[in-house]
Amino acid sequence: MSEQNQKITSQSQILNPECTFCRIIQGQSESLTIFEDEDSLAFLDHQPLLRGHVLLVPRQHYENFLDLPPDLIQPLFRNAQLIARSLELGLKADGSFIAINNRISQRVMHLHIHIVPRWNKDGLFTRGFIWRRQPYPNQNSALMTQKAIRKAIQETLKEEKIIP
Repeated sequence: MSEQNQKITSQSQILNPECTFCRIIQGQSESLTIFEDEDSLAFLDHQPLLRGHVLLVPRQHYENFLDLPPDLIQPLFRNAQLIARSLELGLKADGSFIAINNRISQRVMHLHIHIVPRWNKDGLFTRGFIWRRQPYPNQNSALMTQKAIRKAIQETLKEEKIIP
């Protein structure tokens, strides 16, 4: 068995076939991926709070933050930091909101980090705010957002000399 096939086989043993995010990781469900490495996958939330809202998930199935092994905390949060920087660069965001829900308000029981670009006066945390979702007006808008973030990730990785 090739090394790639061994990796896929071992990975499929630690994924939950009932989990929406595990199906995305396995390529069985569509997503607009903006980043991936051996530890995690990041894609646009299909019902974003704001344009560019990204979900970062570990490739292995862990229901929540409390289940995440200590050795995966650093690589996962390194990638969250990379994505947050890239959202500012690629979408001209003023900052970001980063959150993890543990059980309460967690729609998909697979650990995921919300990385939401923020702009001054974007209204995300206004009085009476109810987490209203702001879907992309069309698929082209989502694809353009994906492209801008992916380009910014490549630029950030080059700047940090992580890739040649």
